[in-house]
Amino acid sequence: MKSSELQSIKQRYNIVGNCEALNHALDVALQVAPTDLSVLIVGESGVGKEIIPRVIHDNSPRRREKYFAINCGSIPEGTIDSELFGHVKGSFTGAINDSPGYFGVANKGTLFLDEVGELPLATQARLLRVLETGEYIPVGATEVRKTDVRIVAATNVNIRQAISEGRFREDLYYRLNSIPIQIPPLRDRGEDIVLLFRLFAMQMAEKYRMDKVVLTEEAKLMLKRYKWPGNVRQLKNITEQISILSAEREITPDILAHFIPQDQETTQLATIHSEGDHSFENEREILYKILFELRSNVNDMRREMSTLKKQIEDVQTAPTAIATTQLAPIQPIQPIATAEDAVAEEYVEPVKEPENLNLDAWSRQALEKALDRNGGNRKKAAQELGISDRTLYRRLKQYGLDK
Repeated sequence: MKSSELQSIKQRYNIVGNCEALNHALDVALQVAPTDLSVLIVGESGVGKEIIPRVIHDNSPRRREKYFAINCGSIPEGTIDSELFGHVKGSFTGAINDSPGYFGVANKGTLFLDEVGELPLATQARLLRVLETGEYIPVGATEVRKTDVRIVAATNVNIRQAISEGRFREDLYYRLNSIPIQIPPLRDRGEDIVLLFRLFAMQMAEKYRMDKVVLTEEAKLMLKRYKWPGNVRQLKNITEQISILSAEREITPDILAHFIPQDQETTQLATIHSEGDHSFENEREILYKILFELRSNVNDMRREMSTLKKQIEDVQTAPTAIATTQLAPIQPIQPIATAEDAVAEEYVEPVKEPENLNLDAWSRQALEKALDRNGGNRKKAAQELGISDRTLYRRLKQYGLDK
């Protein structure tokens, strides 16, 4: 867009500032205006999102048709479907006449849905159908009606987070977000802050016939360093307060400090949820971690039980024909130093092994043998047994073998 055209638009809509991000937003709005594509305007509360839909409507083929701006967050949940899509007589208590709703009245025109992130899920489903097919059913009606409405939506809600929490439909988000327009916060607009202060001060002086307040250079720097969580709306309120309450017309940092809050650590206003809303994102992550850990433990136990079962089966199927006298468990062969030692070896009475070993005893014995065969190396012993290192350490501690 040419600089002259941009300045013309700013003068027409009383837009003050030369911020590059703001100029880009206006440029996108003018480019998308001749089309029927849905537009989603994103920005913090108080940045002036309501100007963009007017620019789009006034520069579109629908400019001679009706334009409605609707704050979705201000309409009660029980009546919002009736407000948007209309109703028929007798459909609910108080419905004494038919109502076409905004989608009926604004046919061929433009609807600006501000705070669209506050819409109930049921209303979101209805809105999605209108956007896709142009069809809707009034509350209490049975026949489908058609409408041709251009939708421009705006929100200060983190839509991605709302989708993850199940508060906003993902398919509706992509349908609304055909053309996204981002409005920059006031703290990122630099010199525009001073220009806006000057505009608001001039408006107050003309309205109440008083001398205009002006900022010193130090006060301008202080104004630009502030984070402005309330954005343009907050700046306008503070300018009005200074214009009325300050005895001095030249505003210094000391005077300005009395009007600017000094405890604002955050850069944006806290998100306000309706009653009953709660973010389960952190709880969901914790549950996922617990489930993954439980699944890992179950797999470790399954492998360990399979190994122990195989060892038990091997013992039970061992040859017993020669065992007229129960032999001692097989021990590692030791070198025989002398003939006397060999004779003594023959007369050592075998140690009888308990006949009914429970599962814990077999598990302990398997662990001890694995450790012996691997020279006490726990990692190798765990690999031989087919279990994880953590499971091996847990078993060693259980059987008192971790010392």
